[in-house]
Amino acid sequence: MIKITPSIFLDEAELHFDFVHSSGPGGQNVNKVATAVQLRFDVLHSPSLPQPVRVRLVQIAGNRLNKDGVLVINASRYRTQDANKEDVINRLTTLVREAAHPPRKRRATRPSRAAVERRLEKKRRQAAKKRQRHTTDYDQG
Repeated sequence: MIKITPSIFLDEAELHFDFVHSSGPGGQNVNKVATAVQLRFDVLHSPSLPQPVRVRLVQIAGNRLNKDGVLVINASRYRTQDANKEDVINRLTTLVREAAHPPRKRRATRPSRAAVERRLEKKRRQAAKKRQRHTTDYDQG
């Protein structure tokens, strides 16, 4: 079990790891050893996630989520399989923790009277500047 929050735990049986050849530096080791890790986690059908967290995770995941609702995270930062596996698990827990926190409600506010006056005064100055340019262009041309 992977602890995400005090109330959310992910069962490791829900995580599927694929080990593939990594790109980048590493010499002959790159061609012989599959060190890159690809984690697959079925977000839509996971019994470990509460519904509100699942909905937010789908929004946060973006293009890392395929059309079947499976979250795919790749890790090839390190040269060992174990380090990359740990890295991909950390990235998954970070994503789920982010989704576990509900966004704060926006409180509707109004601009202050001074702010409205500043905006309108700036508009008046800009309009006067444009008006001044407009009259001089026709006089010369």
